[in-house]
Amino acid sequence: MESKSNKSSEITLAFTGDVMLGRLMNDIMEQKGTAYVWGDLIADLKNSDLTLINSEFAITNSKNEWDAWSKTFHFKMLPKFRETLKHAGVDYASLANNHILDFKERGLLDTIKILDKLKIKHTGAGQNLRKAKKPAIFNIKKIKIGVLSFQDNHKDWTATKDKPGTFYLEINKEGLEIIKREIKKLRPKVDILIVSAHWGPNMLEYPLKEHTDFAHSLIDEGIDIFHGHSSHVFQGIEKYKNKLIMYDTGEFIDDYAVDSFLRNDLSFLYLIKLNKRKLKELELIPVIIKNFQVNKAESEADMINYMMTKRSLLFKTKFVEKNKSLILKFN
Repeated sequence: MESKSNKSSEITLAFTGDVMLGRLMNDIMEQKGTAYVWGDLIADLKNSDLTLINSEFAITNSKNEWDAWSKTFHFKMLPKFRETLKHAGVDYASLANNHILDFKERGLLDTIKILDKLKIKHTGAGQNLRKAKKPAIFNIKKIKIGVLSFQDNHKDWTATKDKPGTFYLEINKEGLEIIKREIKKLRPKVDILIVSAHWGPNMLEYPLKEHTDFAHSLIDEGIDIFHGHSSHVFQGIEKYKNKLIMYDTGEFIDDYAVDSFLRNDLSFLYLIKLNKRKLKELELIPVIIKNFQVNKAESEADMINYMMTKRSLLFKTKFVEKNKSLILKFN
């Protein structure tokens, strides 16, 4: 993969929270075009060297919804709108989440086929368990980056030796041992190792104790960046052993109703600068979802930054504010 920037010794990774381009988002893209949903974030997304999202929707024309048990929401983006992912320069999509099988196995397999055609790498779900666990590997300016992805929401969606599904883990000792084995296999092959996880309950401002312990154990095992998502609201940031834990990156784009207290319409674009040896800096650009579009926050920026600062106090994280962004430096 060719780098998107002209810098020589440092690269920038862009992370988002949940990208949910199903339901009403199809109507919006039909009316306003496939670039509309990304608002004024397109340049920041495309100009990063690697853009990673949680892709929480199937890409399919199938109308066959998951019905093995009751499910309130079913998310799919129609394939004719697939170019929206290229507008944002998406390079990687985590598929281990609780919507990728909303349209059953057909929806998952259609999604994989389309992402492959778009040359967007993906992990966390596949035609079988081996493929669901298979990491994505990028080589950018001689920096090798590996990504693994898992979910803890739907055990019924676990891939097997001969059945499509997701890489499912429980947040316990057994689950930890399973992901450790994958980390050990990948660690010698890459310079930077990322784990992306769709985990935990919805609408929580702070991670559960078992989640902080689990994330710490993954850092201890050798990962460099933990990318969490699922809660619909962003949680605090922790710098642990000079590595990065983003417990939950919140919502990035959706058609959801807004909780007036937790404000699930507010989040960040997470930009991480690093080189071959270490993380250098995290920049948090506050964003807001409005009119089915994500944009940089203006009047709300101070409030969003305050919320992140407050939620990160638990981890003794100290940010510096610069040009409406929060900056976290690494040693």
